Amino acid sequence: MNKNIFHILVVDDDDRIRELVKEYLEENNFLITTAKDSYDAKKKLEIIKFDLIVLDIMMPGQSGLSLTKEIKKDNSVPIILLTAKGEAINRIEGLEIGADDYLGKPFEPKELLLRIKNILDKTKKAPLPNEVYIGNALVNLKKLSIKLNEKVIKINPQERKVLEKMLESPGEVFSREEIGKIINISKERTIDVMITRLRQKIESAPKNPKYLQTIRGSGYVLWIK
Repeated sequence: MNKNIFHILVVDDDDRIRELVKEYLEENNFLITTAKDSYDAKKKLEIIKFDLIVLDIMMPGQSGLSLTKEIKKDNSVPIILLTAKGEAINRIEGLEIGADDYLGKPFEPKELLLRIKNILDKTKKAPLPNEVYIGNALVNLKKLSIKLNEKVIKINPQERKVLEKMLESPGEVFSREEIGKIINISKERTIDVMITRLRQKIESAPKNPKYLQTIRGSGYVLWIK
Protein backbone atom coordinates (compact mmCIF):
# COMPACT_ATOMS: atom_id res chain seq x y z
CA MET A 1 0.00 0.00 0.00
CA ASN A 2 1.26 3.53 -0.64
CA LYS A 3 2.21 6.09 1.96
CA ASN A 4 -1.12 7.92 1.94
CA ILE A 5 -3.08 7.91 5.19
CA PHE A 6 -6.41 6.23 4.49
CA HIS A 7 -9.51 7.29 6.41
CA ILE A 8 -11.87 4.45 7.40
CA LEU A 9 -15.37 4.60 8.90
CA VAL A 10 -16.15 1.72 11.30
CA VAL A 11 -19.89 1.21 11.94
CA ASP A 12 -20.98 -1.27 14.62
CA ASP A 13 -23.46 -1.08 17.50
CA ASP A 14 -21.19 -3.30 19.65
CA ASP A 15 -18.98 -0.90 21.62
CA ARG A 16 -16.35 -3.56 22.26
CA ILE A 17 -15.94 -4.58 18.63
CA ARG A 18 -16.02 -0.96 17.46
CA GLU A 19 -13.23 0.08 19.83
CA LEU A 20 -11.19 -3.07 19.17
CA VAL A 21 -11.24 -2.48 15.42
CA LYS A 22 -10.51 1.22 15.87
CA GLU A 23 -7.50 0.57 18.11
CA TYR A 24 -6.06 -2.17 15.88
CA LEU A 25 -6.39 -0.18 12.65
CA GLU A 26 -4.95 2.96 14.22
CA GLU A 27 -1.94 0.91 15.32
CA ASN A 28 -1.52 0.05 11.64
CA ASN A 29 -1.47 3.70 10.54
CA PHE A 30 -5.07 4.20 9.45
CA LEU A 31 -7.18 7.22 10.35
CA ILE A 32 -10.38 5.91 11.99
CA THR A 33 -13.81 7.44 12.62
CA THR A 34 -16.49 5.34 14.33
CA ALA A 35 -20.29 5.30 14.28
CA LYS A 36 -22.65 3.34 16.53
CA ASP A 37 -25.48 2.91 14.00
CA SER A 38 -26.61 3.83 10.49
CA TYR A 39 -27.99 7.22 11.55
CA ASP A 40 -24.67 8.16 13.15
CA ALA A 41 -22.81 6.90 10.07
CA LYS A 42 -24.91 8.97 7.66
CA LYS A 43 -24.25 12.15 9.64
CA LYS A 44 -20.52 11.56 9.32
CA LEU A 45 -20.75 10.64 5.65
CA GLU A 46 -22.34 14.03 5.00
CA ILE A 47 -19.21 15.92 6.05
CA ILE A 48 -16.31 13.46 5.58
CA LYS A 49 -15.07 11.63 2.50
CA PHE A 50 -13.94 8.16 3.60
CA ASP A 51 -11.63 5.77 1.73
CA LEU A 52 -13.43 2.65 3.03
CA ILE A 53 -16.30 1.63 5.34
CA VAL A 54 -16.37 -1.38 7.68
CA LEU A 55 -20.07 -1.98 8.32
CA ASP A 56 -21.93 -4.43 10.57
CA ILE A 57 -25.07 -5.93 9.02
CA MET A 58 -27.09 -6.54 12.18
CA MET A 59 -27.75 -3.19 13.90
CA PRO A 60 -30.79 -1.63 15.58
CA GLY A 61 -32.73 0.70 13.31
CA GLN A 62 -31.55 0.72 9.71
CA SER A 63 -29.57 -2.45 8.91
CA GLY A 64 -26.14 -2.54 7.37
CA LEU A 65 -27.59 -4.00 4.16
CA SER A 66 -30.07 -1.17 3.84
CA LEU A 67 -27.35 1.41 4.51
CA THR A 68 -25.04 -0.22 1.94
CA LYS A 69 -27.76 0.03 -0.71
CA GLU A 70 -28.37 3.69 0.19
CA ILE A 71 -24.66 4.60 0.12
CA LYS A 72 -23.97 2.82 -3.18
CA LYS A 73 -26.65 4.84 -5.00
CA ASP A 74 -24.29 7.82 -5.30
CA ASN A 75 -21.00 6.82 -3.66
CA SER A 76 -18.32 4.38 -4.83
CA VAL A 77 -16.60 4.07 -1.44
CA PRO A 78 -15.58 0.43 -0.80
CA ILE A 79 -17.60 -1.37 1.90
CA ILE A 80 -16.65 -4.46 3.93
CA LEU A 81 -19.64 -6.06 5.66
CA LEU A 82 -19.35 -7.79 9.03
CA THR A 83 -21.75 -10.73 9.27
CA ALA A 84 -22.63 -13.36 11.85
CA LYS A 85 -21.54 -16.89 10.98
CA GLY A 86 -24.04 -18.79 8.87
CA GLU A 87 -25.74 -15.70 7.38
CA ALA A 88 -25.04 -16.78 3.78
CA ILE A 89 -28.18 -15.06 2.47
CA ASN A 90 -27.10 -11.73 3.96
CA ARG A 91 -23.60 -12.10 2.52
CA ILE A 92 -24.94 -12.83 -0.95
CA GLU A 93 -27.42 -9.96 -0.78
CA GLY A 94 -24.67 -7.62 0.42
CA LEU A 95 -22.44 -8.48 -2.54
CA GLU A 96 -25.40 -8.13 -4.93
CA ILE A 97 -26.12 -4.57 -3.77
CA GLY A 98 -22.52 -3.43 -4.09
CA ALA A 99 -20.53 -4.44 -1.00
CA ASP A 100 -16.90 -5.15 -1.88
CA ASP A 101 -16.19 -7.90 0.67
CA TYR A 102 -17.53 -9.50 3.83
CA LEU A 103 -16.06 -10.99 6.98
CA GLY A 104 -17.83 -13.37 9.36
CA LYS A 105 -17.93 -12.77 13.11
CA PRO A 106 -16.01 -13.57 15.20
CA PHE A 107 -12.96 -12.56 13.17
CA GLU A 108 -9.27 -11.98 13.63
CA PRO A 109 -8.36 -8.27 13.37
CA LYS A 110 -5.40 -9.22 11.17
CA GLU A 111 -7.72 -10.80 8.61
CA LEU A 112 -9.79 -7.60 8.50
CA LEU A 113 -6.57 -5.61 8.04
CA LEU A 114 -5.51 -7.80 5.10
CA ARG A 115 -8.91 -7.48 3.44
CA ILE A 116 -8.79 -3.69 3.85
CA LYS A 117 -5.29 -3.53 2.35
CA ASN A 118 -6.31 -5.72 -0.58
CA ILE A 119 -9.22 -3.43 -1.44
CA LEU A 120 -7.27 -0.20 -0.98
CA ASP A 121 -4.38 -1.50 -3.07
CA LYS A 122 -6.85 -1.80 -5.96
CA THR A 123 -8.37 1.63 -5.42
CA LYS A 124 -5.44 3.63 -4.05
CA LYS A 125 -5.17 7.25 -5.01
CA ALA A 126 -2.83 8.55 -7.69
CA PRO A 127 0.08 10.44 -6.14
CA LEU A 128 -0.18 14.21 -6.02
CA PRO A 129 1.99 16.20 -8.44
CA ASN A 130 4.95 17.98 -6.86
CA GLU A 131 3.39 21.36 -7.64
CA VAL A 132 -0.25 22.22 -6.92
CA TYR A 133 -2.08 25.55 -7.08
CA ILE A 134 -4.31 26.62 -4.19
CA GLY A 135 -5.87 29.72 -5.66
CA ASN A 136 -2.88 31.90 -6.63
CA ALA A 137 -0.49 30.10 -4.27
CA LEU A 138 1.83 27.56 -5.92
CA VAL A 139 2.59 24.78 -3.44
CA ASN A 140 5.69 22.66 -4.06
CA LEU A 141 5.42 19.64 -1.79
CA LYS A 142 8.82 18.29 -2.78
CA LYS A 143 10.72 21.53 -2.09
CA LEU A 144 8.56 22.37 0.98
CA SER A 145 7.75 25.81 -0.38
CA ILE A 146 4.80 28.04 -1.31
CA LYS A 147 5.04 30.86 -3.85
CA LEU A 148 2.49 33.65 -3.52
CA ASN A 149 2.72 37.10 -5.11
CA GLU A 150 6.29 36.39 -6.29
CA LYS A 151 7.35 35.62 -2.71
CA VAL A 152 8.59 32.13 -1.81
CA ILE A 153 7.87 30.91 1.73
CA LYS A 154 9.09 27.65 3.28
CA ILE A 155 6.79 25.14 4.97
CA ASN A 156 7.88 22.59 7.55
CA PRO A 157 7.39 18.79 7.28
CA GLN A 158 4.30 18.82 9.52
CA GLU A 159 2.66 21.52 7.41
CA ARG A 160 3.51 19.48 4.32
CA LYS A 161 1.79 16.36 5.75
CA VAL A 162 -1.40 18.26 6.53
CA LEU A 163 -1.45 20.04 3.17
CA GLU A 164 -0.83 16.79 1.32
CA LYS A 165 -3.71 15.02 3.07
CA MET A 166 -6.09 17.96 2.53
CA LEU A 167 -5.05 18.31 -1.12
CA GLU A 168 -5.92 14.64 -1.66
CA SER A 169 -9.50 15.38 -0.54
CA PRO A 170 -10.39 19.01 -1.35
CA GLY A 171 -13.73 19.99 0.15
CA GLU A 172 -13.50 17.36 2.89
CA VAL A 173 -13.79 18.58 6.48
CA PHE A 174 -10.92 17.55 8.77
CA SER A 175 -11.51 17.70 12.51
CA ARG A 176 -8.75 18.82 14.86
CA GLU A 177 -8.49 15.22 16.05
CA GLU A 178 -7.95 13.96 12.50
CA ILE A 179 -5.31 16.61 11.79
CA GLY A 180 -3.64 15.75 15.08
CA LYS A 181 -3.40 12.09 14.09
CA ILE A 182 -1.75 13.02 10.79
CA ILE A 183 1.08 14.85 12.58
CA ASN A 184 1.00 13.08 15.97
CA ILE A 185 -0.12 16.15 17.94
CA SER A 186 -2.95 16.09 20.46
CA LYS A 187 -3.09 19.74 21.61
CA GLU A 188 -5.87 21.54 19.77
CA ARG A 189 -4.22 24.93 20.33
CA THR A 190 -1.06 23.76 18.57
CA ILE A 191 -3.15 22.56 15.61
CA ASP A 192 -5.02 25.88 15.42
CA VAL A 193 -1.72 27.78 15.40
CA MET A 194 -0.41 25.61 12.56
CA ILE A 195 -3.56 26.18 10.48
CA THR A 196 -3.25 29.94 11.09
CA ARG A 197 0.37 29.77 9.95
CA LEU A 198 -0.60 27.89 6.79
CA ARG A 199 -3.28 30.47 6.02
CA GLN A 200 -0.68 33.21 6.18
CA LYS A 201 1.33 31.33 3.57
CA ILE A 202 -1.41 30.44 1.07
CA GLU A 203 -4.03 33.17 1.48
CA SER A 204 -3.82 36.69 0.05
CA ALA A 205 -6.10 37.81 2.90
CA PRO A 206 -5.46 35.38 5.81
CA LYS A 207 -8.00 37.07 8.14
CA ASN A 208 -10.70 36.45 5.54
CA PRO A 209 -9.63 33.04 4.18
CA LYS A 210 -10.99 31.89 0.85
CA TYR A 211 -9.30 28.50 0.58
CA LEU A 212 -8.36 27.15 4.04
CA GLN A 213 -11.58 27.72 5.96
CA THR A 214 -12.92 26.95 9.42
CA ILE A 215 -16.14 24.95 9.61
CA ARG A 216 -17.53 25.93 13.00
CA GLY A 217 -17.97 22.95 15.30
CA SER A 218 -16.44 20.53 12.79
CA GLY A 219 -12.88 21.51 11.83
CA TYR A 220 -11.13 22.78 8.70
CA VAL A 221 -11.63 22.41 4.96
CA LEU A 222 -9.37 23.20 2.00
CA TRP A 223 -10.71 24.46 -1.32
CA ILE A 224 -8.29 24.65 -4.25
CA LYS A 225 -10.31 26.77 -6.70
